[in-house]
Amino acid sequence: MIRHECDRCGTAMGVNDANRFIVKLEVFAAAGHLDLTLDDSEDASGQLHDVIERLRSADPDEIEDKTYRSFRFDVCDNCRKDIIAYPLPGQPKT
Repeated sequence: MIRHECDRCGTAMGVNDANRFIVKLEVFAAAGHLDLTLDDSEDASGQLHDVIERLRSADPDEIEDKTYRSFRFDVCDNCRKDIIAYPLPGQPKT
């Protein structure tokens, strides 16, 4: 039997519990695309080479954390209400 509990407060929940909700969170780099022109081609080649060299020695987990990461949480109804009202920790409650 699969047992679920709220990932936020630990409340026990059933698989088909009407008070069980899923929260998904995506974090990704906000940088836009890079437009290159023919005038940029020589400089861009050098910059691309520099980026490749930095990536070779970088930690793969750190690269992933800086580009895209997703999370999935099971939460109870009370925690769902709190998350909707205050999605970011540390937000002042009014």
